[in-house]
Amino acid sequence: MSPLAYLHPDDVGFPDPASALTDPDGLLAAGGDLTPQWLVEAYARGIFPWFERDDGPIYWWSPAERAVVRPGAMRVTRSLSKRIRNGGFSVSFDGCFEAVVDACARSRATSFGTWITPRMQAAYQELHRCGIAHSVEIWQSEALVGGLYGVSLGSMFFGESMFSVQPDASKIAFYHLNQRLQDWEFTLLDCQMMTSHLASLGAEPMARTDFLDLLAKNDLARTHLGSWQQADCSQAPQEKCS
Repeated sequence: MSPLAYLHPDDVGFPDPASALTDPDGLLAAGGDLTPQWLVEAYARGIFPWFERDDGPIYWWSPAERAVVRPGAMRVTRSLSKRIRNGGFSVSFDGCFEAVVDACARSRATSFGTWITPRMQAAYQELHRCGIAHSVEIWQSEALVGGLYGVSLGSMFFGESMFSVQPDASKIAFYHLNQRLQDWEFTLLDCQMMTSHLASLGAEPMARTDFLDLLAKNDLARTHLGSWQQADCSQAPQEKCS
């Protein structure tokens, strides 16, 4: 078994993802930093950060198998379709990024903490200010009831986390993201690790080798930089973001 690589914060770069450990699956390296340069380099190479303590090292992962959804291939059940049409929900993009990340952190919190630590939250807020990280917000009666956030590079979106305080709200956020990515001719939505929730939405496993092959063809010059807000999202109650 190869020793775990340690990354110096001043030297942006990662080892070959194929060298990641098998136990635990996908652990590639420790160290580095969470600056936009580090995070963009990571996602562009099929790597993402995950750690549980702000006072500990950053761990970087590239699992042997990814959960992915092809834009347009989301599984929408009859009941979910009815909720989307008649549930009284509205959607916005990049309307309350910080609130979405905070809600995701709280929804993941346990007595042992959450991997969306304050350090992680600050890192993705900086990516959002760079126009690279984006959020989808779902509203009901002027309340933020669901959403998700992730990173967009080239024609690929890398989902990070979602939350829901009303039934199906996170699924509805996922639906609207999927529609946006399909409209913009994105090639893939990466969901990182498979869960039963993601499988119910149409996520399928993809081997790391195939995932990296797609990444190699991803044109970063196509990145949709800046805010994803549109006129049809103006109904979102922006004053709730403060």
